[in-house]
Amino acid sequence: MTETQAYENLANAIIIQAARDYKKAYKKSLKRSECESTKQELAELERFFRSDWYRTLTSVDGELVMEKLRRVCSL
Repeated sequence: MTETQAYENLANAIIIQAARDYKKAYKKSLKRSECESTKQELAELERFFRSDWYRTLTSVDGELVMEKLRRVCSL
């Protein structure tokens, strides 16, 4: 594995974990919309998907990712 591949794998792992965390937090927010800790977690994850750091990790639109994750959770 090259150094570039290792960095790409790390970037992908970070994004995949953030997506998993977002789905979990979003599902919680649907069940417990008044829960402050869930609101804060969701807001933090949304900031990540809109951040410069996220755009450094990938060229995939963070808004699109969140939209698709919300759709999946709403099914």
